[in-house]
Order: sequence, then structure tokens, then C-alpha cells
Amino acid sequence: MKIFIVFDSFFGNTEKVARAMGEALGQKDQVELQRVADVQPSQLKDFDLLIVGSPTRAFSPSPGIKQFISKIPKSSLEGRRVAAFDTRIAPEDVNNGFLSFMMRLFGYAAKPIANKLHKKGGTLVSPPEGFIVKESEGPLREGELERAAEWAGKFV
Repeated sequence: MKIFIVFDSFFGNTEKVARAMGEALGQKDQVELQRVADVQPSQLKDFDLLIVGSPTRAFSPSPGIKQFISKIPKSSLEGRRVAAFDTRIAPEDVNNGFLSFMMRLFGYAAKPIANKLHKKGGTLVSPPEGFIVKESEGPLREGELERAAEWAGKFV
């Protein structure tokens, strides 16, 4: 199986999660891992599973991930398996009641990524997943890299 993992990362946390997934999957399959700014459109033609990840920025995916998904031609993911993940701060870790409320109301990056990949024809292999960072710049909560590897491992 050929797997393509596309990610964006500002402080390195989302990249660490993507790399943990790639290492776990690479033991079983052919995995290509690439930062969204470096992805070429031709790379989307030859894969069995596309995993897209972004840090949560203002309750949504990064601008680079949004642009990447918007450029995927409609129905071009038809018959392809897709998954989405994000990195996020847990509401219980925020010491601001209003911000916690907004996080619960507007959500995180993974769900809009998954919805857009599905609208492009992709078949979701899992509900969108979030991996927790302790603060906006990280570090990741202990155990999250292992959890990311386990989550991705379910797809093969």
C-alpha cells in the first residue's frame, strides 16, 4: 500500500506527529511524508491512503493546508482512503473560560480537513483525530507520539 502523509507545522509538533505515523506505517508499507508547501499536484495521483494533518490555528486548519485541499480537483480522491488529524490544546488546559468555550463551539482543524477530503471524493477511514500540545508552541503531551503511531496503524 502506498501512503502519502501531508502536514503543516509551525512549531514542529504536527511534524513530529506526522513523522511518528510515517515511522509506524513505514514498517509495513511505502510511506511518503511531506510538508504541504513542498507537495506537487502530480504526487496526488498515486497513493492508496492520504493522511493530512495541521496545527489548529484560530479553530481551523493552517492556511497552507486549506490551500492544498482547495486545489485538489473535485472527485479526484474518488476511491481513495483518507484521514485527517490536528494538533491542539485541550480545553481543560486553557486557563480562560471564554477561550475554552470558543474551542468547544468552533472545534479544531481535523474535522474541517476530513469534511473537505470527503467532499473531494475520499473515503474516511477514521473519525478525525487530535493530538494534544501542552501550550500553543508545545511540547506535545506525553504519550501523544505513541498514540499517533497507534492511530495510523489502524489503517493498514
